[in-house]
Amino acid sequence: MPNDLDSIDAAIAGMYAMISGPAGPRDWRRQDDCFHPDCRQIRTGVDADGTPWMQAFDLAAYRQDVDRLLSSQGFHEVETARELQVFGNIAHAWSRYEARVAPDAPQVERRGVNSIQLYREADGRWRIIHMIWDNERPGLSLPA
Repeated sequence: MPNDLDSIDAAIAGMYAMISGPAGPRDWRRQDDCFHPDCRQIRTGVDADGTPWMQAFDLAAYRQDVDRLLSSQGFHEVETARELQVFGNIAHAWSRYEARVAPDAPQVERRGVNSIQLYREADGRWRIIHMIWDNERPGLSLPA
């Protein structure tokens, strides 16, 4: 059975590697490696009036949405901090991130938190089963 932390790290690192890259489609084979087939990914935010909204995606819908959004611009997201709790076959990672249009771009385009739930499969491998995120915005900042 793989070491829990190594396998959790691999799933989370795979997720960040999967979404990051130059303008154009992503290598979605990585998504299949780090995400459970029943995964849901949920983007959240607020509208102009401050009302919360969310968009929920299965894996195929997420691929389609991201390919559309990133067809003309680079996007590189990196984890900057993580809090992790593990209990039996479940784990929860509170993963802070920042994103740039290129890995060496001086300006941070956005920062936020990915709330990632993982499930340990029968072979001992951890895969992301649920992920929800929100970005900083006026009135909502990550603590120092």
